[in-house]
Amino acid sequence: MAEVQYRGGEYEEKVNAEKAVWGGTRGKKYGVYLFAIALLGWALASYNYNLLTVAYPVVEKALHLTAAEVGETGTVISLVSIFVPIAVGYWMDARGRRIMWMTVLAISAVFTALTAIASNFAELVFFRSVASAFGLSELGVSVTIVNESLGPKSRGWLYSWVQGGWPLGVFIASGIYLATISFGFRVVFAIGAIPLIAVFIGRYWIKDPERYENLKKIRELLKKGVPKSQIAGIEEFEADLDESQKVTFRQIFATPGYVRRQLIKVMVTWFFYASSWMLPNVFISAFLVNFYGWSSSYVALLLLISGGLGFFFYPPLGGYLGEKFGRKYVLIGSAAFTPLLAGLFILNVHNVLVASILYFFIYQVTNGTWSGVGYTYWAESFPTRVRGTVMGFLTGWFNFSNFAGSLIYTALVIVFVHSPILIWVILGVILSAGELSSIALRNIKPGSTLEEIAV
Repeated sequence: MAEVQYRGGEYEEKVNAEKAVWGGTRGKKYGVYLFAIALLGWALASYNYNLLTVAYPVVEKALHLTAAEVGETGTVISLVSIFVPIAVGYWMDARGRRIMWMTVLAISAVFTALTAIASNFAELVFFRSVASAFGLSELGVSVTIVNESLGPKSRGWLYSWVQGGWPLGVFIASGIYLATISFGFRVVFAIGAIPLIAVFIGRYWIKDPERYENLKKIRELLKKGVPKSQIAGIEEFEADLDESQKVTFRQIFATPGYVRRQLIKVMVTWFFYASSWMLPNVFISAFLVNFYGWSSSYVALLLLISGGLGFFFYPPLGGYLGEKFGRKYVLIGSAAFTPLLAGLFILNVHNVLVASILYFFIYQVTNGTWSGVGYTYWAESFPTRVRGTVMGFLTGWFNFSNFAGSLIYTALVIVFVHSPILIWVILGVILSAGELSSIALRNIKPGSTLEEIAV
């Protein structure tokens, strides 16, 4: 009898340890599957978005675009991408995480394929705006569904692998570009829809997180008039019963308190990050090719290397350090290094080898170390009842900040067309220094449950 009890205790300890990592009652296999699908989905969303980044010079030539129109393309894409994620976020809370995850990827796949038939500036902007807006909505849905499903132990480290899908997508986009651009940019985009459809099919078996299902149950009971005292005794995950039925936008913007304060702090920090991010990550090929005579194939190769090796900067640096020291302090460190490296880059831009090495590290601090912790920080900061809406809003805010960065870039290209160094200093150095506003962010202790952080 004692032996049986011992085995039972050992089994229970093993189950609890597994739940601490993978969360819920669905087990490790489901957790690993969700993790893999999320990683592939974000990688392909990045792939979809960055196809245009690496192909800008070729598309510009094929469609006879001006340098200003290149900037305008990014500006319009960013503008359209503000509103779609906000709507997606609201419907995540209203209808479910899974259904929105399926929807954004399906629409993105269709319009990626349609980019192959673009014959002028207007068609290019339309197809890429829709494809990118829904592809970038993947961020808000993914960070919500994965973080709500994972347990508290190593949550940030695990999600950093998913977020690492971004440089993996840059790697894939650069590789596909180099392998197929000889056939023309249309083939590049036509191929782009195939892996997106494959991941869409893989999401059929994904379920809503148990936290969200618990919230739906609470809302249904409250709607039926069940006393809150009874609900508090049966809820699986703690929730604020007084707020659970209220409109999410009202809770976020019209209700003073923690949620609104934290949202404002995150918005300020991410504005500086996302607006300054555009030049070294989106317009980098056009900037270096048009102003400094770098080869477009060389820039694509540089992005291939930076993205491929950059994948490993997310978990080891962003994810691991975030678990050890806290997400906030990794953000502050990234904020300190970004303007320093950007300044050194522009001073050495004519020395291609030195500049390439510096760019590699710029790419890592503006992606791996920042994003490796940054989006887990988003999901941890807010309660389940508004998490979908806030993640969608912050994704839209990120894209608004991209829009602002694109607008600034376009204006600077027009005004300082003969002084590209000023364009880089303003966007890459001065604006990125604003990321140090991360000092004001709340410090969230790693290993805490989402309910402990924010009910």
